[in-house]
Amino acid sequence: MLSISAVIITYNEEKYIGRCIDSLQGVAEEIVVVDSYSTDRTREICEAKGCRVVLHPFEGYVEQKNWAMRQARHDWILSLDGDEMLSPQLRESILKVKEEESACVGFTMNRLNNYYGRWIRHSGEYPDRKLRLADRRRAQWEGLNPHDRLVLERGVRSCHLRGDLLHYAHDTYAEHLAKTERFGAIAGEALFRKRGPSSPLRVVLSPLWRFVWNYFFRLGFLDGKHGLRVCYANARQSYLKHRTTRRLARPHTS
Repeated sequence: MLSISAVIITYNEEKYIGRCIDSLQGVAEEIVVVDSYSTDRTREICEAKGCRVVLHPFEGYVEQKNWAMRQARHDWILSLDGDEMLSPQLRESILKVKEEESACVGFTMNRLNNYYGRWIRHSGEYPDRKLRLADRRRAQWEGLNPHDRLVLERGVRSCHLRGDLLHYAHDTYAEHLAKTERFGAIAGEALFRKRGPSSPLRVVLSPLWRFVWNYFFRLGFLDGKHGLRVCYANARQSYLKHRTTRRLARPHTS
């Protein structure tokens, strides 16, 4: 039977971390939590539920997740965030993977996002396919912070699992907008280091197109006012990202 290490990175995740861990019970042989010195009850909850908690300063999402993956005892890694959990159907799919031989070295799953108390099934938010179960010997985290992604090496096979990874993205619209500001700045700094400043035209057109694409072409209007808010917030994050690259390109004055 395949042995799995569940790996979670955390910082102040006390609201959902308990449910996250509970959904992993019976699926993973160990649960490793890499915590960036939380100031709430996150570590206490994790330790009470039998997790192995390791403290490590936060170095960026990609860097933190690669470091966390190396702390596991088993090579097969199931990676979750502290506000995610396995649906019952996804649990069953993973349990089948453990019992059956497969040529796949990685498994993708659909992520279903909850915004302000509602599951969003359009707006560019679903199926939101993620690779989260993989052999770490053939995979690593890549991407521009804060948008990390687990990537398999070339030439290997992946399969898709039935069931959803449930993600409690934001409890309130105000919380979503605040995170948009943070992530827009982080993404802009990463993009500037890689490509330099965005053009003025891109600062305007990129968020506009993102809103139009998600709200109209990806049926965000079917999600009602929640869809409108999600599409606006995501478009604003695009605007903030490209605007940040412009700001960083300005010469500093004393």
